[in-house]
Amino acid sequence: MKIAILGTRGVPNYYGGFEQFAEFFSVYLAEKGHEVYCYNSHDHPFQEKTFHGVNIIHKYDPEYKYGTFGQFIYDYNCIMDSRKRNFDIILQLGYTSNSIWFFLLPKQPIIITNMDGLEWKRSKYSWPVQQFLKVAEWLAAVSSDYLVADSLGIQSFLKKTYKKESTYIAYGAHPFNSPDTTVLNEYHVEQGNYNMIMARFEPENNLDMVLEGVSLCEDKTPILVIGKHNTKYGEYLKNKFKYFPHIRFMGGIYNLEHLNSLRYFSNIYFHGHSVGGTNPSLLEAMASQALIAAHNNDFNRGVLKENAFYFSNPAEVKNLLESVNKNDNTHKIKNNYEAIEKDFNWEKINGDYLQLFEECFSRHKTANTK
Repeated sequence: MKIAILGTRGVPNYYGGFEQFAEFFSVYLAEKGHEVYCYNSHDHPFQEKTFHGVNIIHKYDPEYKYGTFGQFIYDYNCIMDSRKRNFDIILQLGYTSNSIWFFLLPKQPIIITNMDGLEWKRSKYSWPVQQFLKVAEWLAAVSSDYLVADSLGIQSFLKKTYKKESTYIAYGAHPFNSPDTTVLNEYHVEQGNYNMIMARFEPENNLDMVLEGVSLCEDKTPILVIGKHNTKYGEYLKNKFKYFPHIRFMGGIYNLEHLNSLRYFSNIYFHGHSVGGTNPSLLEAMASQALIAAHNNDFNRGVLKENAFYFSNPAEVKNLLESVNKNDNTHKIKNNYEAIEKDFNWEKINGDYLQLFEECFSRHKTANTK
């Protein structure tokens, strides 16, 4: 099959979850003998024409000049290019800025869209932007040939809201079992004697709720707050909790081996995300054998089930800090790790996507020969 991947800043991954998936999946497809093309921003750090057998198409992306609006121009450029290439399948990762151009997509290829999370629920967006995202979601849902949901909650939402079936394929993570104790010295923490939370500094990730619970607790065990905090919301949080030195704002940490070791040796790993599907950082925490305390919502429960603690307010965070010890909950850690090996490993995820592609392609060919 001749396959294109749209909707990311490109591969290899220098940005986030969809880019990481695009990298793993595109290389997997190429290794299986398919002709694969991935669209990259023109200013992507990787400027070669191929990446491990994947063809790279660079297209002008003015996001650096216009901010978010630039993504619409980039997606337009990618879609217009796709009209010239006779693809069998186009995989769209997300819908935020490409769905408005749905009428420009080539008619011949099968359009498969991963519907991402419920973007319009994110509180960082103004009301008009949230309304636009609702329309964009609807356009993607009704114009795509097939939909992919990366959580059962998203799958249920698509069925209920748009009467559209979707294929549930989760996200993936690599099992981690080689922690490095020397990493602890670099971050000035001791094994089992610190907690952590990692997230983008956005209100719906509930950093404020977790840190409020930390501030209420008499215990002064350090908590590492990992994520880029040079934002308006980040400045707000740093100012609010500036009198609590055990709340340590670490900034972004992009060394995956360091992150995995920090998660592995932490006492409690807090996961505050409340919007979206299967969150990549949650799976990585499970794969790193962290003891997880997660915000109490259907998305997190759908992944973690009974193998985590849950919180809905600062008081519950405080209670967890005062009562939970990692050494007493090895069964939860083991169950999550086994779930990664069985259900959320990249080989399975890639295989599930390829199986969907093959089924769609076969169905399409049969329909066209009748």
